[in-house]
Amino acid sequence: MMPAHETYDVIVIGAGAGGMTAAAVAAAQGLRVLVIEKTAFVGGTTAWSAGMVWIPANAKLKEVGLSDSVADAVQYLSGTVPGPVNAGLRAAFLARGPEAIAWLEANTEVRLQPVMACPDCYPERLGATAGGRVLEPVGFDGRQLGEAFARLRPLPPEFTPFGGMMVDPLDVAHLRSVGKSLRSTLGAARLVARYALQRLRSPRGTSLYLGNALAARLYASLLARRVEVLFNADVEDLSMQGDRVGGVVIRHGSRDRPIAARRGVVLATGGFSHDSSLRKRCFPAAAGFVSAANPSSTGDGIRLAATAGAALNTDATSPACWVPASLFRRADGSRGVFPHMADCAKPGVIAINAAGRRFVNEAASHHEFVLAMLRESNGKPDRPFYLLCDRRFLWAYGLGRIKPFTRRYRRYVASGELIEAPDLAELAVRIGVEPPVLAATIASYNEGAGEGRDPEFGRGSTVYQRHLGDIGHKPNPCVAPILRAPFFAMRIYPADLGTAIGVQVDAQARVLRADGTPIAGLYACGSDMGSIMNGNYPAPGIMLGPALTFGYIAGRHLSEGAVAATAAASASA
Repeated sequence: MMPAHETYDVIVIGAGAGGMTAAAVAAAQGLRVLVIEKTAFVGGTTAWSAGMVWIPANAKLKEVGLSDSVADAVQYLSGTVPGPVNAGLRAAFLARGPEAIAWLEANTEVRLQPVMACPDCYPERLGATAGGRVLEPVGFDGRQLGEAFARLRPLPPEFTPFGGMMVDPLDVAHLRSVGKSLRSTLGAARLVARYALQRLRSPRGTSLYLGNALAARLYASLLARRVEVLFNADVEDLSMQGDRVGGVVIRHGSRDRPIAARRGVVLATGGFSHDSSLRKRCFPAAAGFVSAANPSSTGDGIRLAATAGAALNTDATSPACWVPASLFRRADGSRGVFPHMADCAKPGVIAINAAGRRFVNEAASHHEFVLAMLRESNGKPDRPFYLLCDRRFLWAYGLGRIKPFTRRYRRYVASGELIEAPDLAELAVRIGVEPPVLAATIASYNEGAGEGRDPEFGRGSTVYQRHLGDIGHKPNPCVAPILRAPFFAMRIYPADLGTAIGVQVDAQARVLRADGTPIAGLYACGSDMGSIMNGNYPAPGIMLGPALTFGYIAGRHLSEGAVAATAAASASA
């Protein structure tokens, strides 16, 4: 279907978290809004994510007895995001983030709750907190979307058990304790039974959590406000009225059509993770071409902004937010990318470089992990890195897409995804490192690991690292020896979760020219907007927090005139 109207108040390009937030805010203020999405689904990379939203000093903290302040957040960011670049945007984020969350909860279907134990990535820095700054979406029943549930981007099958079952993070402990605890076993049985009933009516589970729940809540907000979403449509160009953006030209099917935007256009297409030319231009050579972001993130927003004279924010410590990832082939032949967000911190696995030596604290943030990989690669994108563990670890925690308690793991060995060997010497041969070197690496690690120590890297030494480990493992949630044959290795690659380089904006989310002046009628949020953290990763949720905040800011700024006009009309009446 083509759009119902020739003219809208606001056009949003991209149906990820930032774009849907901007659209929901503008529509809630009475504006006619069109969202243009190039794929068949809403949600973007957000729908695949953990859905964490970092908002310091949010009102939810007080509700659970925690405290925080903007001053503490400023102090923390000054130690983790050095330099003055984008300081004004960070100030706007800290000032308006809590406002954005409160407004969304009062005026849309978005519901968030504080994660009590989710520390900032550098808890030793001044101003850090051990929990509460990160908000997560409250679970959502996908059936509330009705037929539109089919438009919510599903997770890749390797992300969920049974090919489509989502689990509340609070229930993960039950699944890990099946067979060990009667309460957990019964709880897990109830979850599976609920999922089985859902599959009788739906191609996947309808109990949604994490990023899928956030995307669903935002989409429900659009549906409730009659926001039109045009799927499978590409924006060919921006329409200019002098030096102002006045709309877009879309390609839908075989037809081009101009659509006007009275107030403005919001760019929210997800960055350029899958655009090879921009990656070559902006990424270090060692990064290669592996991305855990949604494949539709191909730089559309950046290219459109450039045609209107936008400036690109390239002054970043890192061009992306990073995560180590493993690769595999699905049954249909497509390539899968699995981001290793937490398994690297579990007790009994280490990461080694091409020489067979450890090179990083495996329990550090996934961003720091990859920065270490990039330093080790020294500009060589094909230099190998591996995660290495024993059979105890593989059974208890899984590895990559291999889930815990997997008995039939040899199909992963047969495909080459998992490398198995009866002893460490043979494993070294199979991954191309010197057996004595690997033996020395394991011996050095095991020497302290039996007592929960890691003298070489201090793994498990901070509350953030222990949070990622196995809290039930003593004395150190992140450290255990590697002892029990067979032994396993899995190749990992530097991968991005999303790009940090994007168009320059001001505190109202307006896109800027190189001279610092705003381009009238053009806004950006999400990964199309340059990272306000300049490519640093100070906390979980550091991408979605600014995305929701600046999506909200854009929507409010676009609707300011409409609100004033409505108020004036009411007063005169």
